[in-house]
Amino acid sequence: MLYPTYADVWRPAVKRPALAYDAALVVGGSLLLALASRITFYLPFSPVPVTGQTFAVLFLGALLGSRRGALAVLAYLVEGIAGLPVFAGGLPGLAHLLGPTGGYLIGFVAAAYVTGALAERGWDRRVLTTVAALAAGNGVLYLLGLAWLAVFVGLQAAPALGLLPFIPGDLLKLALAALLLPAGWRLLRR
Repeated sequence: MLYPTYADVWRPAVKRPALAYDAALVVGGSLLLALASRITFYLPFSPVPVTGQTFAVLFLGALLGSRRGALAVLAYLVEGIAGLPVFAGGLPGLAHLLGPTGGYLIGFVAAAYVTGALAERGWDRRVLTTVAALAAGNGVLYLLGLAWLAVFVGLQAAPALGLLPFIPGDLLKLALAALLLPAGWRLLRR
């Protein structure tokens, strides 16, 4: 059984084409992700920065659903490849997809899709299932990100440079989203 996402619930009652609404959500989601990329801290020992992107990607997946969430991330990637300053720290360019962080950027698409698919199954309604949905999305993100990072730094060094330093921050982001999403559903039910 599929549940409505926040985007489905917020769909205006007026008779506008669904495509225009979905396109606005995708573009808006890509802009939110670009803003989250501005929250950037560089670690002196890692080619992977700490950013607000992970939170935004997982949150977008849950809010928009699998397809719209993944499309918002794809739009963000296209914007960056086209030269807009949307990647971490406000940087543009294809080099980011081809560099050490490229796996994480591609992983954003899969993470938004997985989180959105689980939200469409109602996993964003309760704190524990929300944590599980977000952890699944984050797991996919790390799998793709670490695999690509290992090409640059080696398999042995990849976890120390691209996973372990990020766990505390990601747990904080996950906890915040896990509290916000079910709380929003409780408010909507009122």
